[in-house]
Amino acid sequence: MSTQSKVALVVGAHGVIGRNLVDHLAALGDWDVIGLSRRGGEATGRVRYVSVDLLDPDDCAKRLGALTEVTHIFYAAYQERPTWAELVPPNLAMLVNVVDAVEPVANGLRHISLMQGYKVYGAHLGPFKTPARESDPHHMPPEFNVDQQAFLEERQRGAEWTWSAIRPSVVCGFALGNPMNLAMVIAVYGAISKELGLPLRFPGRPGAYDKLLEMTDAGLLAKATVWAATDERCANQAFNINNGDLFRWNEMWPKIARFFDLEVADPLPMSLDVVMADKSPLWNAMTEKYGLEPHPYEDVSSWGFGDFVFSWDYDMFADGSKARRFGFHEYVDTEAMFLDILGDLRRRRIIP
Repeated sequence: MSTQSKVALVVGAHGVIGRNLVDHLAALGDWDVIGLSRRGGEATGRVRYVSVDLLDPDDCAKRLGALTEVTHIFYAAYQERPTWAELVPPNLAMLVNVVDAVEPVANGLRHISLMQGYKVYGAHLGPFKTPARESDPHHMPPEFNVDQQAFLEERQRGAEWTWSAIRPSVVCGFALGNPMNLAMVIAVYGAISKELGLPLRFPGRPGAYDKLLEMTDAGLLAKATVWAATDERCANQAFNINNGDLFRWNEMWPKIARFFDLEVADPLPMSLDVVMADKSPLWNAMTEKYGLEPHPYEDVSSWGFGDFVFSWDYDMFADGSKARRFGFHEYVDTEAMFLDILGDLRRRRIIP
Protein backbone atom coordinates (compact mmCIF):
# COMPACT_ATOMS: atom_id res chain seq x y z
CA MET A 1 0.00 0.00 0.00
CA SER A 2 1.23 3.48 -0.82
CA THR A 3 2.48 5.67 2.03
CA GLN A 4 0.43 8.56 0.70
CA SER A 5 -2.10 10.11 3.07
CA LYS A 6 -5.35 8.22 3.51
CA VAL A 7 -8.59 10.08 4.13
CA ALA A 8 -11.72 8.01 4.75
CA LEU A 9 -15.20 9.35 4.14
CA VAL A 10 -17.51 7.11 6.21
CA VAL A 11 -21.10 7.50 5.05
CA GLY A 12 -23.55 6.49 7.77
CA ALA A 13 -21.06 7.07 10.56
CA HIS A 14 -23.40 6.56 13.52
CA GLY A 15 -24.89 3.19 12.62
CA VAL A 16 -23.62 -0.05 14.13
CA ILE A 17 -21.44 -0.61 11.04
CA GLY A 18 -20.26 2.96 10.49
CA ARG A 19 -19.52 3.66 14.14
CA ASN A 20 -17.29 0.62 14.49
CA LEU A 21 -15.61 1.41 11.16
CA VAL A 22 -14.80 4.95 12.32
CA ASP A 23 -13.35 3.59 15.58
CA HIS A 24 -11.22 1.03 13.71
CA LEU A 25 -9.86 3.57 11.23
CA ALA A 26 -9.05 6.00 14.02
CA ALA A 27 -7.23 3.28 15.98
CA LEU A 28 -5.04 2.42 12.98
CA GLY A 29 -3.35 5.79 13.35
CA ASP A 30 -2.61 6.50 9.68
CA TRP A 31 -6.09 7.59 8.57
CA ASP A 32 -7.92 10.88 8.76
CA VAL A 33 -11.64 10.21 9.03
CA ILE A 34 -14.66 12.25 7.97
CA GLY A 35 -17.97 10.86 9.22
CA LEU A 36 -21.23 11.69 7.48
CA SER A 37 -24.66 11.57 9.08
CA ARG A 38 -27.74 13.73 9.44
CA ARG A 39 -26.88 14.62 13.04
CA GLY A 40 -23.15 15.25 12.59
CA GLY A 41 -20.92 14.66 15.62
CA GLU A 42 -18.15 16.05 17.80
CA ALA A 43 -14.63 16.00 16.39
CA THR A 44 -12.04 13.92 18.26
CA GLY A 45 -8.41 13.37 17.28
CA ARG A 46 -8.22 12.63 13.57
CA VAL A 47 -12.00 12.19 13.24
CA ARG A 48 -14.42 14.94 12.26
CA TYR A 49 -18.05 14.89 11.23
CA VAL A 50 -20.18 16.55 8.59
CA SER A 51 -23.94 16.87 8.90
CA VAL A 52 -25.65 16.31 5.56
CA ASP A 53 -28.97 15.23 4.11
CA LEU A 54 -27.92 12.42 1.80
CA LEU A 55 -31.28 12.45 0.05
CA ASP A 56 -30.79 16.08 -1.01
CA PRO A 57 -28.36 16.34 -3.95
CA ASP A 58 -27.97 20.10 -3.45
CA ASP A 59 -27.09 19.67 0.23
CA CYS A 60 -24.59 16.94 -0.71
CA ALA A 61 -22.98 19.16 -3.33
CA LYS A 62 -22.80 22.07 -0.87
CA ARG A 63 -21.39 20.15 2.09
CA LEU A 64 -19.29 17.51 0.33
CA GLY A 65 -18.08 19.41 -2.71
CA ALA A 66 -15.03 20.74 -0.86
CA LEU A 67 -13.80 17.34 0.35
CA THR A 68 -10.99 17.22 -2.17
CA GLU A 69 -8.73 15.24 0.16
CA VAL A 70 -10.88 12.07 0.28
CA THR A 71 -9.06 8.93 -0.88
CA HIS A 72 -11.56 6.25 0.21
CA ILE A 73 -15.35 6.33 0.45
CA PHE A 74 -16.86 3.76 2.84
CA TYR A 75 -20.57 3.70 2.15
CA ALA A 76 -22.68 2.23 4.98
CA ALA A 77 -25.81 4.41 4.96
CA TYR A 78 -29.31 2.97 4.90
CA GLN A 79 -32.86 4.32 4.77
CA GLU A 80 -35.69 2.13 6.01
CA ARG A 81 -38.95 1.94 4.06
CA PRO A 82 -42.14 -0.15 4.47
CA THR A 83 -41.62 -2.42 1.45
CA TRP A 84 -38.68 -3.90 -0.48
CA ALA A 85 -39.65 -1.95 -3.61
CA GLU A 86 -39.75 1.36 -1.70
CA LEU A 87 -36.20 0.78 -0.45
CA VAL A 88 -34.71 1.20 -3.91
CA PRO A 89 -35.17 4.91 -4.77
CA PRO A 90 -33.84 6.46 -1.52
CA ASN A 91 -30.99 4.01 -0.99
CA LEU A 92 -29.77 4.29 -4.57
CA ALA A 93 -30.18 8.08 -4.54
CA MET A 94 -28.05 8.53 -1.41
CA LEU A 95 -25.13 6.64 -2.91
CA VAL A 96 -25.43 8.50 -6.22
CA ASN A 97 -25.58 11.86 -4.42
CA VAL A 98 -22.41 11.12 -2.44
CA VAL A 99 -20.45 9.92 -5.46
CA ASP A 100 -21.70 12.80 -7.63
CA ALA A 101 -20.53 15.29 -5.01
CA VAL A 102 -17.17 13.77 -4.08
CA GLU A 103 -15.78 11.93 -7.10
CA PRO A 104 -15.36 14.98 -9.38
CA VAL A 105 -13.37 16.94 -6.74
CA ALA A 106 -11.40 14.16 -5.01
CA ASN A 107 -8.61 13.71 -7.53
CA GLY A 108 -6.83 11.24 -5.27
CA LEU A 109 -9.85 8.96 -4.87
CA ARG A 110 -8.66 5.35 -4.82
CA HIS A 111 -11.57 3.23 -3.68
CA ILE A 112 -15.31 3.15 -2.96
CA SER A 113 -16.46 0.47 -0.54
CA LEU A 114 -20.14 -0.49 -0.66
CA MET A 115 -21.78 -2.18 2.33
CA GLN A 116 -24.37 -4.72 1.19
CA GLY A 117 -25.73 -7.87 2.83
CA TYR A 118 -27.41 -11.17 2.14
CA LYS A 119 -30.37 -9.39 0.53
CA VAL A 120 -28.26 -9.73 -2.63
CA TYR A 121 -29.04 -13.46 -2.42
CA GLY A 122 -32.72 -13.02 -1.61
CA ALA A 123 -32.18 -14.07 2.02
CA HIS A 124 -34.89 -11.64 3.20
CA LEU A 125 -37.50 -13.14 0.89
CA GLY A 126 -37.50 -16.74 2.14
CA PRO A 127 -35.50 -19.96 1.93
CA PHE A 128 -32.55 -19.42 -0.42
CA LYS A 129 -29.57 -21.42 -1.60
CA THR A 130 -27.05 -21.95 1.19
CA PRO A 131 -24.22 -21.48 1.50
CA ALA A 132 -24.67 -18.37 -0.63
CA ARG A 133 -21.67 -17.45 -2.76
CA GLU A 134 -20.61 -14.19 -4.37
CA SER A 135 -20.99 -15.77 -7.80
CA ASP A 136 -24.67 -16.69 -7.27
CA PRO A 137 -27.09 -15.12 -9.76
CA HIS A 138 -29.24 -12.19 -8.67
CA HIS A 139 -32.90 -12.67 -7.85
CA MET A 140 -35.89 -10.94 -9.41
CA PRO A 141 -35.75 -7.18 -8.68
CA PRO A 142 -36.43 -4.83 -6.99
CA GLU A 143 -33.24 -4.96 -4.89
CA PHE A 144 -31.36 -1.81 -3.94
CA ASN A 145 -28.11 -3.64 -3.10
CA VAL A 146 -27.88 -4.89 -6.68
CA ASP A 147 -28.77 -1.48 -8.13
CA GLN A 148 -26.12 0.21 -6.00
CA GLN A 149 -23.42 -2.19 -7.17
CA ALA A 150 -24.49 -1.81 -10.80
CA PHE A 151 -24.17 1.97 -10.41
CA LEU A 152 -20.62 1.66 -9.06
CA GLU A 153 -19.60 -0.81 -11.76
CA GLU A 154 -20.82 1.54 -14.47
CA ARG A 155 -19.34 4.63 -12.85
CA GLN A 156 -15.94 2.95 -12.35
CA ARG A 157 -15.38 2.13 -16.02
CA GLY A 158 -12.32 4.09 -17.14
CA ALA A 159 -11.72 5.52 -13.67
CA GLU A 160 -8.56 5.13 -11.60
CA TRP A 161 -10.45 4.20 -8.45
CA THR A 162 -11.80 0.72 -7.70
CA TRP A 163 -14.76 -0.60 -5.72
CA SER A 164 -15.55 -3.45 -3.37
CA ALA A 165 -18.88 -4.84 -2.13
CA ILE A 166 -18.93 -6.16 1.43
CA ARG A 167 -21.67 -8.61 2.35
CA PRO A 168 -22.05 -9.31 6.08
CA SER A 169 -24.68 -11.38 7.82
CA VAL A 170 -26.54 -9.80 10.76
CA VAL A 171 -24.09 -7.27 12.20
CA CYS A 172 -23.73 -7.13 15.97
CA GLY A 173 -21.93 -4.41 17.91
CA PHE A 174 -22.46 -1.32 20.04
CA ALA A 175 -24.67 1.44 18.64
CA LEU A 176 -27.70 3.32 19.91
CA GLY A 177 -30.66 4.62 17.95
CA ASN A 178 -30.05 2.09 15.17
CA PRO A 179 -33.00 0.27 13.58
CA MET A 180 -30.96 -2.87 12.75
CA ASN A 181 -29.21 -3.83 15.98
CA LEU A 182 -29.92 -7.39 17.11
CA ALA A 183 -27.54 -7.14 20.08
CA MET A 184 -29.60 -4.33 21.58
CA VAL A 185 -32.81 -6.28 20.96
CA ILE A 186 -31.49 -9.24 22.93
CA ALA A 187 -29.96 -7.04 25.65
CA VAL A 188 -33.10 -5.04 26.39
CA TYR A 189 -35.43 -8.03 25.99
CA GLY A 190 -33.30 -10.01 28.45
CA ALA A 191 -33.10 -7.15 30.95
CA ILE A 192 -36.86 -6.57 30.90
CA SER A 193 -37.56 -10.30 31.17
CA LYS A 194 -35.40 -10.40 34.30
CA GLU A 195 -37.04 -7.33 35.78
CA LEU A 196 -40.46 -8.95 35.31
CA GLY A 197 -39.31 -12.25 36.80
CA LEU A 198 -39.85 -14.10 33.54
CA PRO A 199 -37.75 -16.80 31.89
CA LEU A 200 -36.05 -15.92 28.62
CA ARG A 201 -38.36 -17.21 25.91
CA PHE A 202 -37.32 -17.31 22.29
CA PRO A 203 -40.00 -15.17 20.61
CA GLY A 204 -39.44 -16.26 17.02
CA ARG A 205 -41.45 -18.13 14.46
CA PRO A 206 -41.91 -21.90 14.90
CA GLY A 207 -39.02 -23.59 13.13
CA ALA A 208 -36.59 -20.70 13.58
CA TYR A 209 -35.21 -22.05 16.86
CA ASP A 210 -33.28 -24.91 15.29
CA LYS A 211 -32.11 -23.52 11.94
CA LEU A 212 -28.47 -22.81 11.09
CA LEU A 213 -27.40 -19.21 10.93
CA GLU A 214 -24.39 -16.95 11.41
CA MET A 215 -23.54 -13.45 12.56
CA THR A 216 -20.94 -10.81 11.72
CA ASP A 217 -19.14 -9.00 14.52
CA ALA A 218 -18.98 -5.26 13.82
CA GLY A 219 -15.30 -5.08 14.73
CA LEU A 220 -14.44 -7.97 12.43
CA LEU A 221 -16.48 -6.34 9.67
CA ALA A 222 -14.56 -3.08 10.07
CA LYS A 223 -11.23 -4.88 9.69
CA ALA A 224 -12.45 -6.76 6.61
CA THR A 225 -13.87 -3.60 5.03
CA VAL A 226 -10.59 -1.70 5.34
CA TRP A 227 -8.65 -4.75 4.13
CA ALA A 228 -10.76 -5.03 0.98
CA ALA A 229 -10.44 -1.29 0.35
CA THR A 230 -6.65 -1.26 0.59
CA ASP A 231 -5.52 -4.63 -0.83
CA GLU A 232 -5.08 -4.39 -4.60
CA ARG A 233 -6.13 -8.03 -4.99
CA CYS A 234 -9.64 -7.06 -3.88
CA ALA A 235 -10.26 -4.46 -6.58
CA ASN A 236 -13.76 -4.66 -8.06
CA GLN A 237 -14.73 -7.73 -6.03
CA ALA A 238 -17.55 -8.72 -3.67
CA PHE A 239 -16.90 -10.57 -0.40
CA ASN A 240 -19.11 -12.37 2.11
CA ILE A 241 -17.87 -11.45 5.59
CA ASN A 242 -19.05 -13.52 8.54
CA ASN A 243 -17.69 -14.67 11.88
CA GLY A 244 -16.70 -18.06 10.46
CA ASP A 245 -18.92 -20.31 12.59
CA LEU A 246 -22.54 -21.45 12.52
CA PHE A 247 -25.01 -21.82 15.37
CA ARG A 248 -28.63 -22.56 16.20
CA TRP A 249 -30.70 -20.46 18.57
CA ASN A 250 -31.66 -23.59 20.51
CA GLU A 251 -28.05 -23.88 21.73
CA MET A 252 -27.19 -20.16 21.83
CA TRP A 253 -30.32 -19.01 23.66
CA PRO A 254 -29.58 -20.85 26.96
CA LYS A 255 -26.06 -19.34 26.98
CA ILE A 256 -27.52 -15.86 26.55
CA ALA A 257 -30.03 -16.61 29.31
CA ARG A 258 -27.21 -17.54 31.68
CA PHE A 259 -25.72 -14.08 31.19
CA PHE A 260 -28.91 -12.67 32.72
CA ASP A 261 -29.15 -15.47 35.33
CA LEU A 262 -32.41 -16.53 33.74
CA GLU A 263 -34.01 -19.86 33.02
CA VAL A 264 -35.12 -20.73 29.51
CA ALA A 265 -38.77 -21.56 28.83
CA ASP A 266 -40.21 -23.13 25.70
CA PRO A 267 -40.25 -20.81 22.67
CA LEU A 268 -43.42 -18.80 22.21
CA PRO A 269 -44.06 -17.00 18.91
CA MET A 270 -44.84 -13.36 19.60
CA SER A 271 -44.19 -10.06 17.91
CA LEU A 272 -41.70 -8.06 19.95
CA ASP A 273 -42.89 -4.97 18.12
CA VAL A 274 -46.29 -5.56 19.75
CA VAL A 275 -45.53 -7.00 23.19
CA MET A 276 -42.68 -4.56 23.92
CA ALA A 277 -44.49 -1.45 22.69
CA ASP A 278 -45.86 -0.62 26.16
CA LYS A 279 -42.59 -1.13 28.07
CA SER A 280 -41.26 2.42 27.91
CA PRO A 281 -42.51 3.35 31.43
CA LEU A 282 -40.94 0.16 32.78
CA TRP A 283 -37.65 0.95 31.06
CA ASN A 284 -37.67 4.48 32.45
CA ALA A 285 -38.22 3.06 35.94
CA MET A 286 -35.38 0.58 35.42
CA THR A 287 -33.12 3.41 34.24
CA GLU A 288 -33.69 5.26 37.51
CA LYS A 289 -33.61 2.14 39.70
CA TYR A 290 -30.28 0.85 38.36
CA GLY A 291 -28.64 4.17 37.55
CA LEU A 292 -28.50 3.50 33.82
CA GLU A 293 -27.50 6.04 31.21
CA PRO A 294 -30.66 8.03 30.39
CA HIS A 295 -31.24 6.90 26.83
CA PRO A 296 -34.79 7.08 25.45
CA TYR A 297 -36.53 3.73 25.09
CA GLU A 298 -36.75 4.12 21.31
CA ASP A 299 -32.95 4.49 21.14
CA VAL A 300 -32.30 1.15 22.84
CA SER A 301 -34.97 -0.94 21.13
CA SER A 302 -35.14 -2.29 17.58
CA TRP A 303 -38.09 -4.62 17.99
CA GLY A 304 -39.12 -4.74 14.34
CA PHE A 305 -35.64 -5.88 13.35
CA GLY A 306 -35.69 -8.50 16.09
CA ASP A 307 -38.95 -9.85 14.73
CA PHE A 308 -37.39 -9.98 11.26
CA VAL A 309 -34.33 -11.97 12.36
CA PHE A 310 -36.27 -14.30 14.66
CA SER A 311 -38.69 -15.11 11.82
CA TRP A 312 -36.08 -16.97 9.79
CA ASP A 313 -37.38 -20.53 9.84
CA TYR A 314 -34.80 -21.47 7.20
CA ASP A 315 -30.99 -21.67 7.13
CA MET A 316 -29.24 -18.30 6.87
CA PHE A 317 -25.56 -18.46 5.99
CA ALA A 318 -23.08 -17.76 3.22
CA ASP A 319 -19.71 -19.09 2.11
CA GLY A 320 -16.96 -16.86 3.48
CA SER A 321 -14.07 -18.71 1.84
CA LYS A 322 -13.50 -16.18 -0.95
CA ALA A 323 -12.23 -13.59 1.53
CA ARG A 324 -9.86 -16.19 2.99
CA ARG A 325 -8.58 -17.08 -0.46
CA PHE A 326 -7.88 -13.39 -1.09
CA GLY A 327 -6.00 -13.02 2.19
CA PHE A 328 -8.39 -12.15 5.04
CA HIS A 329 -8.13 -14.82 7.75
CA GLU A 330 -9.60 -13.29 10.89
CA TYR A 331 -12.64 -14.80 12.62
CA VAL A 332 -14.76 -14.34 15.75
CA ASP A 333 -16.42 -16.92 17.97
CA THR A 334 -20.10 -15.98 17.90
CA GLU A 335 -20.91 -17.08 21.45
CA ALA A 336 -18.03 -14.97 22.75
CA MET A 337 -19.23 -12.08 20.58
CA PHE A 338 -22.71 -12.07 22.10
CA LEU A 339 -21.39 -12.31 25.65
CA ASP A 340 -18.76 -9.62 25.03
CA ILE A 341 -21.34 -7.21 23.61
CA LEU A 342 -23.77 -7.84 26.47
CA GLY A 343 -20.96 -7.33 28.97
CA ASP A 344 -19.95 -4.11 27.23
CA LEU A 345 -23.53 -2.82 27.37
CA ARG A 346 -23.58 -3.55 31.10
CA ARG A 347 -20.27 -1.76 31.64
CA ARG A 348 -21.57 1.24 29.73
CA ARG A 349 -24.65 1.26 31.99
CA ILE A 350 -26.97 0.72 29.04
CA ILE A 351 -28.51 -2.36 30.71
CA PRO A 352 -28.44 -3.37 34.40
